[in-house]
Amino acid sequence: MSDQTYVPPTIWQWNCASGGKFASINRPIAGATHQAELPIGKHPLQLYSLATPNGVKVTILLEELLALGIKDAEYDAYLIDIMEGEQFGSGFVEINPNSKIPALVDHSGDNKLPIFESGAILLYLAEKFGQFLPQETLLRSQCLSWLFWQVGSGPYLGGGFGHFYAYAPEKFEYPIERFTMEVKRQLDVLDRHLANNQYMCGDQYTIADMAIWPWYGALVQNRVYEAAEFLQTHSYKHLVRWTEQIAQRAAVKRGVMVNRTWGELDEQLPERHDASDFKIS
Repeated sequence: MSDQTYVPPTIWQWNCASGGKFASINRPIAGATHQAELPIGKHPLQLYSLATPNGVKVTILLEELLALGIKDAEYDAYLIDIMEGEQFGSGFVEINPNSKIPALVDHSGDNKLPIFESGAILLYLAEKFGQFLPQETLLRSQCLSWLFWQVGSGPYLGGGFGHFYAYAPEKFEYPIERFTMEVKRQLDVLDRHLANNQYMCGDQYTIADMAIWPWYGALVQNRVYEAAEFLQTHSYKHLVRWTEQIAQRAAVKRGVMVNRTWGELDEQLPERHDASDFKIS
């Protein structure tokens, strides 16, 4: 444990130099910082995002819908570079006052319909197209329970464990231990459930899988935080099986590429406007 003890001041003051990797974009106020209109493509569905786990949830679902032959699920995906503060542009803040990716606008009705928060977007699209959300009451309730489990659990993995383990300017034992304990517990929750279920909702592949896989599947595959060895993710055998099974889906392979600007060039697709944009089948 560190010998240094932080004593909070009586009144907190913003120190813009204390944010580590994200100091340039973190701030304690909302609203736009600059004028920037959003581009609009040819399809009714317009996605503004980045290939973080939260962004990938939505592009996987859209690609899965298109794989079913649902032409109305065609979409344009525009890159929002969060490290450059593009999420604080006036156009983006108009559709998402929380300034977080992803955000979707549906222009198919009489008026444009903005939706923000990845879980809300998944639910909206699943209901709009009648896919990947079970209709039977018990399975539907399970699907929504696991969807909201991910929405509630993800911040512990990303903003908690991921931040202090991978991004914080200094390593401190207490927060790393605290969030590692919780992430290990979450991995065990998933592993125990998947021991008796092919997917999160029995044998049905749903938006619950699409919400959970980009976070926890990526953790298992060592694609976020480089923490697979530290967390011993290989020991969660059922979670590993599920992770690999979903990773082999063609729509998932396409979905993880959209709005991606890092990694190998053949894994990147900064903007997506048509199926022909992909270099993979």
